[in-house]
Order: sequence, then C-alpha cells, then structure tokens
Amino acid sequence: MFRQAKWSEPLIFELGNNGREGFLVPELEKEILDTVGEIHIPEKIRRTKEPELPMLSEVEVIRHYTRLTEMSYGVDNGPVPLGSCTMKYNPRIAWEIASDPRITEIHPLQDIRTIQGLLEMLYELQKWLANITGMDYCSLHPAAGAHGELAGILMIRKYHELRGNSEKKKYIIIPDSAHGTNPASAAMGGYSVIEVPSSKDGNIDIDALRSVVDESVAGLMITNPSTLGLFEENIVEIANIIHEVDGLLYYDGANLNGIMGYARPGDMGFDIAHINIHKTFGAPHGGGGPGAGPVCVKDKMIDEDKGISLKDLLPGYLVEYDEEKQMYYLKKPSEYSIGALKAFFGNTLPLIWGYVYILMLGAKGLRMVTEHAVLNTNYFNKLIENTQGLELPYGKDRPRKHETVISAEKLYQDTGVSAEDIAKGLLDAGFYAPTIYFPLIVKEALMIEFTESETLENIEKYAERIKDIVKTTYSNPDEPKKWPRNTAVGRIDIVKANHPKYVAPTWRVYLKKLKRYSTGEKQ
Repeated sequence: MFRQAKWSEPLIFELGNNGREGFLVPELEKEILDTVGEIHIPEKIRRTKEPELPMLSEVEVIRHYTRLTEMSYGVDNGPVPLGSCTMKYNPRIAWEIASDPRITEIHPLQDIRTIQGLLEMLYELQKWLANITGMDYCSLHPAAGAHGELAGILMIRKYHELRGNSEKKKYIIIPDSAHGTNPASAAMGGYSVIEVPSSKDGNIDIDALRSVVDESVAGLMITNPSTLGLFEENIVEIANIIHEVDGLLYYDGANLNGIMGYARPGDMGFDIAHINIHKTFGAPHGGGGPGAGPVCVKDKMIDEDKGISLKDLLPGYLVEYDEEKQMYYLKKPSEYSIGALKAFFGNTLPLIWGYVYILMLGAKGLRMVTEHAVLNTNYFNKLIENTQGLELPYGKDRPRKHETVISAEKLYQDTGVSAEDIAKGLLDAGFYAPTIYFPLIVKEALMIEFTESETLENIEKYAERIKDIVKTTYSNPDEPKKWPRNTAVGRIDIVKANHPKYVAPTWRVYLKKLKRYSTGEKQ
C-alpha cells in the first residue's frame, strides 16, 4: 500500500540563493566565432533584463524533484481505478522504444526515404486499429480523444454537406450516461444536442430514442460499453433507427477496453469511431503524454457518381505503401477531407506506444486484456455486494464490463457521509480515489475501473477498505469528515480550490495574483 511522503516542500522559485548555479555555460571558442561570425541578436527579440529563473545547484534540483516524486501517486505506486479513464500500466518496453533518439529526433519535414521504419510502423498501426474496431480506414492524425471526437463530428457535418442535407440536419443525439466531451464536441461542430435517457436496465430507452429521431438528426454519439460499464444490448436496433433517417452512428472509443478482441464497433453498425491510445493501448496519460486519438471509418458511400465515401473525409495525412517503388509515403488529405486539425502528421510518440503494446500482446493477448479487465470489475462488485449503504444502480443483475458505478446515496441519506468522504477515506489509507459524481445520472456515484493491470490482492484490499469506511461511518458518522489525515495535504476546500483568486497555474500568474490581491486591485 502506498504511503505518501509528507514534505513541507516550497516552490522551486523559493529555493536556492542568488548567484548559485548548477551549470556553467562555456564561452564560445574563438574557432567557432571565426566560423559563424559575431552573433547579433535583433533588438526586438533581445531581453532587456535577465530572466527570472531560480538559482540552484544541481543537487538542490535533484533533491527537490525527488521529494515531489515521493509525494506523488501514480500507476507505478498502486491501483489508479479512475472509472472511465482506464488508467492501465504503461509497459516499459514501449517507453524504451518510443524514447529512442532515432524516433524522438525525427523532423517532420525530413525526406521520407530516411523514415521508412517509422512509416512502416504507423502504416501497420492504421491497419491494426481499423481491424480491432471493425472499420475500413483509419487516420492517426488527431492529437487526443476529444480531438478525435471533434474530427468525427466534422466528418458527420461534411457527410451531410456532400449529400446536400446540411440545412435540415440540426441535432446530435447523446445518451444521458455519455462522457461530458460528447455534447461539447457536438456543440463545437455546430449542432444542438438532444439527450435521451437510460432505462432501468442501463440500456438506452428505445421508445424515448424513437420519439426524437426524425430527418433533422445528423447522428448519434455513444460509447459501448457505457459509462455504467454495461454493454448496450440494443445497439443494432439503435443503428438501424439512426440510419433510417440518414444519420451516422459515432463510437466514442473511451471504453473499448471492455470489448476489445470480442466485439467490434464496425460490426454493430457504427460508421465512425475514435480510439484513445492512452486508454486502450498503454500510452501514458496527462503529463506523460501527449495523447493520440486516431479516428476510423467504414467505407460508406456518400456520392456514388463521384465515388466519394467516408474514407475521403478523414483528416490529415494517411500512410500508404507504393508497391512499385516499395516505399511508404504520406498521402495528402482528399479534396473532400475535413482537413488538418493540427500541424504535420500526428503525435507520433504515443502512437509508437500503442504499436508496441499491440505487437507485444498480439490478438490473443488483446483478448486476455479484455477478459482480465472484465473479471476484475465483476470480482470487485462481488466483494462489495450487500455492503450496507451501497447500491449498484441500473441493471443490477447484469454483469459489468470494464468498470462499475456504485451509488452511495443510501449511505448519504442515512449518515450524511458522501461519495467525496469515501474517496477521502481511501486516500487516507494509501489508496487512490475513484472517479466520483460521474456519470451524473447516478447520485453519490463512485466510478471504479481497475483495468487488466491490477492484482486480485489489491482489488481485495480496496474493497475491504471501502467496507471499513462504511462500517466506520455507521458507528461514527463524524469521523469520515476528518479524512484524510495521512496525506501530504489535508482535505482542501473544493470551492476555494476552484476560485480564480487561488488558482495559479504558473509562477508568473502566482506573482500577479499575489500583487493584485495584496493591493486590492480588481481583476
């Protein structure tokens, strides 16, 4: 179990002393100056004063960041069961290969003859991802999952424009259990959103769906399994309903880890799908990124006379192979493409992580990933079954896939102890808290996803801690409000923590805010 170090660690700008240096920049040698000539920095970009950098020795820097590391928690320390985030272990062999200078030092404008190995990997990855999702073509261009969503929405818009239907296509339908990025992406693409409810069994309410589907519907965005961890049992019927009005079905790939190797979106009737490389194929999240959100399509015809299909709408470059020249090359976007969503090709490094992950596991291994993820989820559900104050909402008798959502509403009603308090209690015992208060349709939600990475022993310890929290709550409801005690930082005021007065993402912003509020200056 992780025990967080507790250091009273200042910001690096508050360490060190003036004049202290950890690195000496050598003077330019005469031979270099004779070769390049005197260096003139244009006045308009020349600094007028020394940069405000912390003055530290090398050992001070090492000690500072080592202490911060000891205060941090990540998947290398223990379980990170953030539901819907799929925080799986990141294999070190993928890190080693993606960090190879022969990859990291490639320039996007260099001759393609010098990067044939890289292009071959990306070409194969395109094929593999298309096959895994049951699609026909795949672009590796988008930079993240939400970026892939936007690409999908823009392709839906382009599809209807090319079919001459854009004026009447006004709406994107989204289930009430969807990820928050889905309605945001739809709105960014110029559509209004219609929300459809979930039925008690966790599936989309088919009657409610039929009541809102007409010729004004451009498409439907859905992830399958859903954020409830349930497989949408009526997905083929849903696809038919949307296709009847010439809408497109979009697959949010955030939960692909729950069906990979067993079911494919393309076989369910989906027309477009994005993939989160960091969720399903082992690339790091967040600061370990950047991300990659490939988008794949079926070869669905748009205009038979012109020979235009969904593949022609894909964004960015595709990697193709020239049989005659026996060479991989970058194919420019089609004239009907939604265009470039970022500079150059895509975020190559996380794509290499994904390539290595798939190559390392193979088809059998990818199926085992799904098996273990699903088994872990249902084993956890069994461990906390019948725990007082906790309930499994929606489809109570149905098995879950990649994740589960537990409701602590009854516990809250009985004692006043909330899902947030349970999360703090987990932190206090050295565990990482799950996602809380999501999806919004579950009150006092605890959204838990162990992925395939976690051991039975850790899942058992996690479940036991939750049961201990519940037991403590019913005997002494005031105690959970005092958690956490054993972390580097105690319980924070979540309202204050989100107030613009206190949020300072950089040292420069911090100094400005400090000055502004100390002088009473208005923002």
